[in-house]
Amino acid sequence: MIETHDLTKQFHDFLAVDEVNLSVDAGQILAILGQNGAGKTTTVRMLTALLNPTRGWARVAGYDVVKNGHDVRSSVGVLTEQHGLYMRMTAIEYLDFFGQVYSLSAAARKIRSDHLLEYFGLTEAAKRRIGEYSKGMRQKLALARAMMHDPGVLLLDEPTSAMDPESARLVRDEIARLKSSQRTIVICSHNLTEVEALADQIAIIYRGKILLQGTLEDMKRNVLGASEYEIKFSGAWDSSRVELPKDVETLSRTATSFKVRVERPQESNPLILKALSEVSAPVMAFQEEPRTLEQVYLKVMAEAKGRENVQ
Repeated sequence: MIETHDLTKQFHDFLAVDEVNLSVDAGQILAILGQNGAGKTTTVRMLTALLNPTRGWARVAGYDVVKNGHDVRSSVGVLTEQHGLYMRMTAIEYLDFFGQVYSLSAAARKIRSDHLLEYFGLTEAAKRRIGEYSKGMRQKLALARAMMHDPGVLLLDEPTSAMDPESARLVRDEIARLKSSQRTIVICSHNLTEVEALADQIAIIYRGKILLQGTLEDMKRNVLGASEYEIKFSGAWDSSRVELPKDVETLSRTATSFKVRVERPQESNPLILKALSEVSAPVMAFQEEPRTLEQVYLKVMAEAKGRENVQ
């Protein structure tokens, strides 16, 4: 649904996006992470055929963003950081207007807008001017607008910013539901916890260039190294009695627990459990030490900045 090759955008002497390569299948969610000014928004603008690339190419829903710009724009729904809401309009008028932009019939516009307003909890406020809405209500209306024409591709820039926790959860659930209906979704977000919960693929971009891309588990393994596990006992017990597999490294031991580093968990963890069972170890818990996207992101960014300083 989305494919780019060496996608590059240069503004005079400033290289905003530098040879970005992406491939996102139908039914997948890609999250793009990076600092403000890293090139996320410029990338999204090229994917929506609002900016032409300087070099390289991109295809969205099978359409070339340069040659088939109209078809691309008809195939995507976009939630930008600046929503462009018309404050004098009511929500009903606003959604109806964009339904007309997407050439929906009057009957289809009413059905679609009624559904979206109800889903996002805006039905009671549908006849109020948008200028009277809270930030969270405006965010929900902007997302409803992006979904008005039921697009196959959604490009969302900070989709839950300014929302209360309940509304943010509603939007995350909707994003997950849309994914299951074979839509492709690209999210630009600073909310790492949200990205962990939603994304199938993650790309970290810095100064216009992708530093790392892949699944969260691949990133954890490649950036943070082998997985670490803690085995806890229900009481004091001599863990040295356990004969561990050769590729398992013991990191620490106490009277009630020990920690190990495991290169191949799928192969080694069953062997560890078998060894514990054979000596009747009073195991209370066998759990992986938590490793987060935040740890991955901070390490990747620190290494990138470190290389710059050396140069």
